[in-house]
Amino acid sequence: MFALVGSLAAALWAVVIHPRTLLLGAVTFLFVADFFKRRRPKKFPPGPWRLPFLGNFLQVDFEQSHLTLQRYVKKYGNLFSMEFGDISSVLITGLPLIKEVLAHTDQSFVNRPITPIRQRVFGQTGLIMSNGQIWKEQRRFTMTALRNFGLGKKSLEERIQEEARHLVEAFKEESGQPFNPHLKINNAVSNIICSITFGERFDYQDHQFQELLNLLDDVTYREATMLCQLYNVFPTIMKYLPGSHQTLFRNWDKLKLFVSQMIEKHKKDWDPAESRDFIDAFLNEMTKHTDKANSSFDEENLICTTLDLFFAGTETTSTTLRWSLLYLAVYPEVQEKVHAEIDRVIGQWQQPSVATRESLPYTNAVIHEVQRMSNIIPLNVPREVAVDTTLDGYHLPKGTMVLTNLTALHRDPAEWATPDTFNPEHFLENGQFKKKEAFLPFSMGKRGCLGEQLARTELFIFFTSLMQKFTFKAPLDEKLSLKFRLGLTLSPVAHRICAVPRA
Repeated sequence: MFALVGSLAAALWAVVIHPRTLLLGAVTFLFVADFFKRRRPKKFPPGPWRLPFLGNFLQVDFEQSHLTLQRYVKKYGNLFSMEFGDISSVLITGLPLIKEVLAHTDQSFVNRPITPIRQRVFGQTGLIMSNGQIWKEQRRFTMTALRNFGLGKKSLEERIQEEARHLVEAFKEESGQPFNPHLKINNAVSNIICSITFGERFDYQDHQFQELLNLLDDVTYREATMLCQLYNVFPTIMKYLPGSHQTLFRNWDKLKLFVSQMIEKHKKDWDPAESRDFIDAFLNEMTKHTDKANSSFDEENLICTTLDLFFAGTETTSTTLRWSLLYLAVYPEVQEKVHAEIDRVIGQWQQPSVATRESLPYTNAVIHEVQRMSNIIPLNVPREVAVDTTLDGYHLPKGTMVLTNLTALHRDPAEWATPDTFNPEHFLENGQFKKKEAFLPFSMGKRGCLGEQLARTELFIFFTSLMQKFTFKAPLDEKLSLKFRLGLTLSPVAHRICAVPRA
């Protein structure tokens, strides 16, 4: 009898510890644990169904994620939730809610989310994605430094005008033949922020700087790809696997190395009594905080803040300028009106300036319409809920990522007469330029674009200078496309264009 019971117990134990049984039990446990871990909090915004571990990752087309999400707006409304691995997020649509989030007075939405990619590249440092005391110190110092080095002053405007002349000459060298304007525009725009941060500009034939701009373009595109975003979902696993995320990290490290080398170059002839540029000013500030344990004025923050300025000061404005030439080549009737206004007001020889902007309302309206249609940061730079809060009757726990739907805002039929059509009249009233509340390419609030004034000046002077000197056309037997390439920004697909000198 005891032998029989013993045999039955042994057989039962063998079944229990069978590898397949153990595996099934482990998987079941993980799924159940994930289910309870990811249960939506009470009064959390609704959203689409989620897969265990992945969340809604597979429900997004990463080549056009901003458009994929619009169908969920129709289903769930102006506030809905999605999950990507451990990252819980909500998408905010509609001007009233967007304004409430971006300009929230109690700072509930002032933080930035630190994703695993951002943690790997920047940690908690820098200007764009830092939080708390680091962000406050870096933003306050950067604003002061930018003003000291010309922001809002005639000297910086003259620097932009001089760079615009260089860009015009570079375009003239193409003799009206088809060429890709990407790197020339990038170089010109980047030279403005480089003159502030590094104290120098770079020639358009500088091969090292061209390589740097190519790296910048690569990380801008690559970071938003599906494989790199998969790193944000499974960082512990992905960091050991090969793939484009490893290339992304190598290229970010090369960009950081470039900035680090520029800093070392500055140290060799640095004079604390005379700051030549942003790096010098930061080095000076570091000497004032050597005894402060919690100060953010250290070399890592210098590298990352400078790189943030280099990235933001290059990518967004240059991408908008590329879109502007493309749109005017596709819409020649708009280009003719811009030419006519420029010829009538300043002619083909007077250098465009900020002072002439009010006298060129149609040209100004065209620039704004390009920004609306190109929509280069379609879901804005993300925010993060700093403390448990309530929005539109829904509970948003601390740590929830918040995306503001600029795509829907800039194509809202309630705000724009012809939302899906390129139409500069959106920004005109009785022939005069008119601001629009629903136009937020620079975001708003405490974390709005720090360089908005600089970007607006650059866009106007570069664009008007190019329009003054050239007619932009599609190459013979080629059709220009308004298709986009999605990365951290929404940029035109690679294309060639003809810059035909005007008589």
